[in-house]
Amino acid sequence: MSATLRAPLTSTEILLGLLLIMSSLWPLYARASTLSPCYLEGLSEQVECGVLSVPEDYHAPAATQIQLHFARIAAIKSIPGTAPLLVITGGPGQSALDDAHQFERVFARIRQNRDLILIDQRGTGRSNPLLCDEDTSVAPLALDDSNLDMTALIRQCLSQQQADVSQYHSRHALEDFERVRQALGITRWHLYGISYGTRMAQLYMRHYPDALETVTLDGVVPMQQSVLTIGYAVNRALDQVLQECQNSPDCHRNFPDLNADLIKVQQRLETKPVTLPVTDPLSAQPATFVVTRNKFLNALRMALYAPSSRSLIPLVIHAAARNNFQPLLGMQQTEPNFGIAMGMHLSVICQEDWPRMSPQEKQQLSHSSAFAASMVSLFQHACPVWGTAEPEAEFSQAIDSDIPTLLLSGDKDPATPPSWGTRAQAGLRNSSHLIAPHATHGVAFQTCAPRLIQQLIETGSPHHLDSECLSLDTHRAFYLNANSVESPREANK
Repeated sequence: MSATLRAPLTSTEILLGLLLIMSSLWPLYARASTLSPCYLEGLSEQVECGVLSVPEDYHAPAATQIQLHFARIAAIKSIPGTAPLLVITGGPGQSALDDAHQFERVFARIRQNRDLILIDQRGTGRSNPLLCDEDTSVAPLALDDSNLDMTALIRQCLSQQQADVSQYHSRHALEDFERVRQALGITRWHLYGISYGTRMAQLYMRHYPDALETVTLDGVVPMQQSVLTIGYAVNRALDQVLQECQNSPDCHRNFPDLNADLIKVQQRLETKPVTLPVTDPLSAQPATFVVTRNKFLNALRMALYAPSSRSLIPLVIHAAARNNFQPLLGMQQTEPNFGIAMGMHLSVICQEDWPRMSPQEKQQLSHSSAFAASMVSLFQHACPVWGTAEPEAEFSQAIDSDIPTLLLSGDKDPATPPSWGTRAQAGLRNSSHLIAPHATHGVAFQTCAPRLIQQLIETGSPHHLDSECLSLDTHRAFYLNANSVESPREANK
């Protein structure tokens, strides 16, 4: 076949050709111009941070803009074309950038040849956070929270916001994530979500499946489930602790009737808070510790999240029943609002979870335990003030997907029990659900799960993962007093 001759290229054609080449390279230029060097707390190395303007209301994109902050922790050995891992944290209301050091540690193996991408979801961290100013007139230890006017506190918090709080929900946040992906020139990425982050991950699977290579859901919140039903999970996890203590000869010998002790403490504190002089565990200065029922129960609930603090629970309950609240002092949360942007937390719960529960479901939940009753009471006061919105019907439907997906559940999880993972798996046709028998909340942070996530990412399959390591006994022995624990033989039974 003879070659076809044509006239030399004109200057216009050359210019158009250059523009075409430049447009094909645009993702690289966008990436370079979007990121700049920065440091994040807990990380000694320099990473890259970016800021992106996005509409506060995607239905009015030309109106108010907010600044979305994100970061790239570069791969140790970067390989061109390798899809990064997007990490979505929980809460709702936690900052992904504030937890960068933890994610870098957990995903160190994956980071060997893949970037880690972290985004402060709208309303959290540096992304126009919806914060509630703390009352610093009373020290946290001395605060008596038994008679707080919750409605007034919520109104005060709402008055502090400059944002339209109705725009801080998961669907708008998902659009934000997509804007970041496009700005960074990323074609597809792998996705890891923990706790509430699993809801965000599932929404991503529904609305932008072509952007995802694999998905890991750790501590799974099914789309069909209101997170308010966490109250049932707290009950289950605390019952597990009490039963484990009863089954251990050492623990049972030292704490023979924890159920009765727990009832006794609650009844006493419900009648009247206990006030005692203590040494502040942070400042080492003399302080006043006001112990209310809410403080006591919240300390127990938060202790259930980590194996180390979980092992203190029998000792704390038993000591409190004998008027010794010193062990409880070591469990008190010192970080305001547990590191959560409470305004963003309220925006999500009041628009996506509270409206989905019927009055009968809320009443049943309230009667299930003091933990659950306290949670229902909070949102009963908060949501009429903060504002509610009925989510679209599709929002609560199970995700239908064949994206390779790994679901991780901790058997001792006080927030997202294994049954939630089973429920979420219903429409995930290409998935595996693995349960770590000794883990609480956040399986990747307590077990060999990061190796399994890496295997999922490298092979693109959630099947035939080498998951035997999840069953390794990581049981933490119960503390019997301030100086001793159960014998290893009893702890491992």
